[in-house]
Amino acid sequence: MKKVTEPAPPPFEQSLSELETIVAALERGDLTLEESLTAFERGVTLTRACRAALESAEQRVRILTEGRPDAVPEPFTTPKAPVTRPLDHP
Repeated sequence: MKKVTEPAPPPFEQSLSELETIVAALERGDLTLEESLTAFERGVTLTRACRAALESAEQRVRILTEGRPDAVPEPFTTPKAPVTRPLDHP
């Protein structure tokens, strides 16, 4: 049986741009309910990818600024937990 793997997430900037487009479309309110749900699901996926990229970058910066000459960045993984609350809005 073949193992199904998820494709690699798009680069941070691309994810953020797509997320901004999705938010704008949802705020306009011109999507059907089904389209809104699909867009929201994609937005959640992109939000997780952006958050993981930012956490990874933060870890690398911390390691590099600790002043240890032997410091080496380590891979950073985040658990894939279901969203249990709506996204925060300003």
